[in-house]
Amino acid sequence: MTLPGATVRVVLADMGMTRMMGGDAPMGARMMLRVAPTTVRAGTVSLVASNMGWRTHELVVMPLASGSTVGERVPGPDGRISEAGSAGEASGSCAAGSGEGIASGAVGWVTLTLAPGRYELVCNLKNHYANGMYAELDVR
Repeated sequence: MTLPGATVRVVLADMGMTRMMGGDAPMGARMMLRVAPTTVRAGTVSLVASNMGWRTHELVVMPLASGSTVGERVPGPDGRISEAGSAGEASGSCAAGSGEGIASGAVGWVTLTLAPGRYELVCNLKNHYANGMYAELDVR
């Protein structure tokens, strides 16, 4: 698959879970979100998210305010952070853009025009952010 602009690869995963587990992820579940490269040039950027975990995941691109660090956002009672101001998301299984989440073993992607700045890449399904599914992307 050839996508426009710089390509950022994102791995979404959860550990210690199996396909038999359904429902929402419990607090304290071991999850991760890894990004490579962590720095790209401003302009067209394609983010390719591979779900290597057992649970459904997604990728939301959130601008990071000056002086803020990743992992500081406070989830609401629904276990999710506010997506206000989101630059876009990859949450379609084997598809571009938004959807119902990226299924286990599937890939989703999104192509965005990103201005210089810092962005927080997050999985915003219930409790996933609180369980560590976030990373920084620097756009220069």
